[in-house]
Order: sequence, then structure tokens, then C-alpha cells
Amino acid sequence: MTINPANIKYVPGMYAKKRPSASQMANNYIRDWQTRHKKKGLTPAQRQPAICLSRKIGVGALELADLLAERLGYRVADREIIEHIANKADLSEPTVAYYDERYADRVDELMSFLFRAKAFVMSDYARNLVSAIFSLADSAPTIFVGRGAHLVLPRESVLAVRLICAKSYRVARLARMLQIEPEFAAKELDQADKLQRNFFKKVYNAKDASPYEFDMVINCDHLPELSCAADIIHTAFKCKFEDAPGK
Repeated sequence: MTINPANIKYVPGMYAKKRPSASQMANNYIRDWQTRHKKKGLTPAQRQPAICLSRKIGVGALELADLLAERLGYRVADREIIEHIANKADLSEPTVAYYDERYADRVDELMSFLFRAKAFVMSDYARNLVSAIFSLADSAPTIFVGRGAHLVLPRESVLAVRLICAKSYRVARLARMLQIEPEFAAKELDQADKLQRNFFKKVYNAKDASPYEFDMVINCDHLPELSCAADIIHTAFKCKFEDAPGK
């Protein structure tokens, strides 16, 4: 039996596991950030290596990130959490001021590097997004899902992974998860893909993710379980960062 598709709406990152709301998790991360920086501001050298997962919408990246987080003792920052912080929800004025001042130079440096050969005016939203990614990476070891975090953080401190698959894989997974017919799942994914393309064009002036941006590209069509992809990424992480945690 399928659910009336008019009654559901797919949000990238949805899957069966019950999670706290993005607002609740973001606020917890903000409090961690505030607490640590009140005690002692972190320098880039003290930042722990991060994992950045870039994906085709619907491939199961958030579920994979949760598997990795259990092994590494890392936290997960997905699209909704990053957006919540980038929009500066529930931040006090002094925190916003410090937050902007601390990361302003890094934002400018990043934009100069990314767009030095192109005329590009960065929006306030994009600047806030970059600052949010830096603040999350500085405050605790983090696995990022989406939002182009691998383009923002210093390349030497990141394991960047691209997750791909055939559209049929994504459609089948979404239809099964939401209990809708494949044709409706395909339409949901088309809309999500369009929004993702528009985001990367607006924020990073990029049309698509080049495979050369990543340490590895994993085709989930050929792996029976997401746990297999987690094994591969975990091994690569320990190889790239010798002191990386893990079970």
C-alpha cells in the first residue's frame, strides 16, 4: 500500500532513524562552539580532520554519516543544521559579532581562491554559510553532509568523498522509504536535484562536482549495504590521518 504523495514531502537527508530536529541539534552545536571559544579560541592547527560527504540527493549520505559517526565518535552536520546556523537563528548579537569577525578573513581568502578568474559577487548568505562550516569544524570533530563543505575547509584537513549512483537506485530507495510509487519518487528527486544545482550555482558558481575535488568517489550501485561504504571511508580516513579515531 502506498501513501498519497500529496501528503508527503521529501527533504534531503530523510531516512528511518529518529533524529532530533535540526534546530535542536544546531542549537546544541552553537552552545558547544560558544563554550569552547569562551574558554580558549581555537586556531586552524588545532582543528580536527573532518569528513565531507558530497552526494547525489537520495543516495543515503546521512545514514552513512551516522554509521561513520558511531565508529569515529564524531558528530554529524547535515544540510539542515548548517543552514540553521548560517541563517544565524537563535544567536545572540555578541555571538554574531564575534562569529563574523573571526571568520571574515577566511571567507575572503576562500572566495579569492575559488573565483580569482571569474567575476563573482558573494551574497551575505554565502558568507554566512562559509562561516558556519568553519565554526562547526573548529568547535568539534565533524562529518559534513552536503552544502559544499569540501570546497570550504582546508583541503589538507578533509577527507572528501563523493557518493554517486544511478537514478534508478535513488528512485527505488526513495519510493521504498516514503511508500510512494516510483513515478512520484522520481518527480521528488527531480525537484531536489534542481534545487541542489541552483544552490551550487548561486553559492559556488559551479555547475557540477568534479571528481578531481575528492579523495574518492564511491558508486553505491555496486555496494550491497551502506555499511560497506562506511568501511571503505573509515579505512581511507585512518590512512590519510594517522591519528584518526575509530573502532
